[in-house]
Amino acid sequence: MTKSELIAQLATANPHLRQPDVELIVGTIFDEISAALARGDRVELRGFGAFSAKQRDPRTGRNPRTGEAVEVAGKAVPYFKPGKELRERVNGGPLQAPKRAARGAAPAAE
Repeated sequence: MTKSELIAQLATANPHLRQPDVELIVGTIFDEISAALARGDRVELRGFGAFSAKQRDPRTGRNPRTGEAVEVAGKAVPYFKPGKELRERVNGGPLQAPKRAARGAAPAAE
């Protein structure tokens, strides 16, 4: 699914929102995730997964054409770890409704 297909599907599923508004919402979400990763923050979306930036150390690589040694600088790369609910859904497991605590309810005693 492409970004434009996602926007079209969300606009269809939410007829009370105009397509330009859906585009703005999706763009804002992606921009905020990108900005958080650029700052070195972790972004966790419960039930979906977590985005983080992992550091790669500098290393010596090889130019594949000449075989010459090339220094490769260290860098941060985006990393995504899927959540349990997403893994279950992708693997065709049973879908369970998210567990939500009742407002004001005390935790169950064991």
